[in-house]
Amino acid sequence: MFYTVCMEQQLCDNEMGIKRYPFHFSAPMIAVFIAGILLCITGVIITTWRVFTYLADGVVTTYDWLSFGLFYLVSVLFAVLLIAMLIRSQYIITDKQIILQFGLIKTKYEIKDIFSIHRFQGENKLAVYFDDFKTKYAVIVVKDIWYDDFVKTLISRKPGLSFSFSTAEEEEQYKHDNDRRHKK
Repeated sequence: MFYTVCMEQQLCDNEMGIKRYPFHFSAPMIAVFIAGILLCITGVIITTWRVFTYLADGVVTTYDWLSFGLFYLVSVLFAVLLIAMLIRSQYIITDKQIILQFGLIKTKYEIKDIFSIHRFQGENKLAVYFDDFKTKYAVIVVKDIWYDDFVKTLISRKPGLSFSFSTAEEEEQYKHDNDRRHKK
């Protein structure tokens, strides 16, 4: 019975049209991921070299074996985490939730808790504002050509959702007004 319920639920989810939007990482961020992966590979190579060096000397203690194992474990774990973040970072919109999948880490936001969506055209950002005090807002990090589709998908999941946008001039005026208020 449980299997049948799960299968029916999967079919219902697919009928609702689960939408996926991959993260859009900047070039410096991709460079950081690649540098991290290269450091992990370097860690494995250096640890392997140390293992062979210690074996050639003939004196290997239990502490040495534990340190080798720990270095291998940490290097491989970080490499897996970085590769997962690089390959599998996305937003998944279901009929009830926005799921932020950042590699192996998932964060779920309820669509019913979304208060409004705002597009900052000057900053070229999309922000989703929530009703609860814990979350407040989230900036959506997808390609800017997907912003419209992302907003349409959210509005189709929660009709009546407020959407607004601001121009670059409005944003600049707002910053200018805030700067004047803080100087007084």
